[in-house]
Amino acid sequence: MDTLEKIINTADFLRAKGFIAPEAGIILGTGLGGLTREIENAIEVNYADIPGFPVSTVRSHAGKLIYGDFGGRKIVAMSGRFHYYEGYGAEQIAFPVRVMTELGIKALFLSNASGGTNPAFSIGDIMIITDHINLLPNPLMGPNDDCIGPRFPDMSEPYDKKLIAKADAIAARLGIPVQHGIYLSTTGPTFETPAEYRHFRIMGADAVGMSTTPEVIIARHRHIPCFAFSIITDLGVDGKIQYITEEFVQKAAAESEVLMTRIMKELIATF
Repeated sequence: MDTLEKIINTADFLRAKGFIAPEAGIILGTGLGGLTREIENAIEVNYADIPGFPVSTVRSHAGKLIYGDFGGRKIVAMSGRFHYYEGYGAEQIAFPVRVMTELGIKALFLSNASGGTNPAFSIGDIMIITDHINLLPNPLMGPNDDCIGPRFPDMSEPYDKKLIAKADAIAARLGIPVQHGIYLSTTGPTFETPAEYRHFRIMGADAVGMSTTPEVIIARHRHIPCFAFSIITDLGVDGKIQYITEEFVQKAAAESEVLMTRIMKELIATF
């Protein structure tokens, strides 16, 4: 079975479970799965039960695909994502987004927890991603199927400017401060050294994490507009670097999650 057949087979499996014509896809990062509590009329399927899906191995990721109503629209949400550091290859990481696009999503919304390299940032800041630097293996490497997307997809607007403008307006109306910045992705699973943080800042990054860019690349391969938040959970700034654990990141992310969810819900309602 080739890649396109696998995508169609999995999409058909999910449609039989009730995943009918979602308008938006959502991918939730470390410590940010609480948004799923606001999905109404939810249908949940464990990743382990979905043909072709990997299984999330990160403790803070629920490992469920959820369909339901959010922001007045039908959505499909990944509560937990897949990472290169878990040992998964590009095809496995790409697969869920490809299935979402086959189901019919019109936009992809993402979130992650990241370390801030911008000295103006504080822990708990919500950063709207305006661009990225991908230091992970590109998920489109290998043979290309023109039925899925072009061999050389354009990346001049990885994060949709109209969605960013709408999110800014929503945040301003709700009185929620937001930052803007460039997100850089690495393989992990180690958190960055002080020298690496300095290097990434010189490269132009405002925040560093271990995800998101492969999923955005796959969505843009199918011409799906993307919008993404980073929650700044630690600081990679000289004089502010401290000992970091997964639990520390989860706690910091959870404290800003409610505000991020409020913006996301209204954004999805109006995109």
